[in-house]
Amino acid sequence: MLETADALARARVPFVQATVVRAQRPTSAHAGDTALVRADGVIDGFVGGQCAEASVREYGLKVLSAGEPLLLRIVPEGVGVTADEEGAVTVANPCLSGGSVEIFLEPRVPPPLVVVVGESPIAEALAELGRPLGFAVERGSGDVALDGAEALVVASHGRGEESALATALQSGVPYVGLIASRRRGAAVLASLDLPDDVLARVHTPAGLDIGARTAAEIALSVLAQIVAERRSQPVVEPVAAAPVTAVDPVCGMTVAAVDATLHADVDGVRTWFCGEGCRRAFLADPAAYA
Repeated sequence: MLETADALARARVPFVQATVVRAQRPTSAHAGDTALVRADGVIDGFVGGQCAEASVREYGLKVLSAGEPLLLRIVPEGVGVTADEEGAVTVANPCLSGGSVEIFLEPRVPPPLVVVVGESPIAEALAELGRPLGFAVERGSGDVALDGAEALVVASHGRGEESALATALQSGVPYVGLIASRRRGAAVLASLDLPDDVLARVHTPAGLDIGARTAAEIALSVLAQIVAERRSQPVVEPVAAAPVTAVDPVCGMTVAAVDATLHADVDGVRTWFCGEGCRRAFLADPAAYA
């Protein structure tokens, strides 16, 4: 499971790590069991049977959308359900055989990506300072891949500047910065065949005016400007949309209405279920649940 989590993290794929922190018998899950919930609802690993898995999928997708961790308590139906607390929720599962389980859901969201072009001391300093600040920093040349990048900083001192800037501007990268003097920066922008309102998005000289002189100080000013730009945005897009939910018509349990959830199509209508038992009961007599 660790290998899968590491592979998803390297590929910058968001997911939720679900870990059983407490299990009260009878239950098939044990403390320490883990699973990964992907944005499409697919679950890798084991944290309980199908019914518990349905709750993990539903709340895992909610956690991925909100970006905040959650303690999920799953208890049998008929057991007193305590009021939700901050950071915790309790759900009654009609399918459980009598045990209960507590699962910690932790969103694993890729850190904001900063692409740095150049081999200069400033480029080196940007990479060194950016990672402790929570940025993923990738180094590149003029022809860079900017998929998912939140910032591009060109610190190549004349090498491949135009192509990198044009690619970033045309790709809609939120922050674009050029390490250059005001005069040289203006000349570089003038060489780009782009509208003035697009060119105006380039920060040059990049960085806040803190009187920076050394490579590390300039890198600090640029990263501070990136942070300021990100924090000034009034709306932060969720990593994933909040999941649409449906009610299992057999047991009444709420489940995520996604392809990864067990479902059946009858007369052109899709119905979702917590587990195979409910699905079989429904298919045996769909009219009984209309």
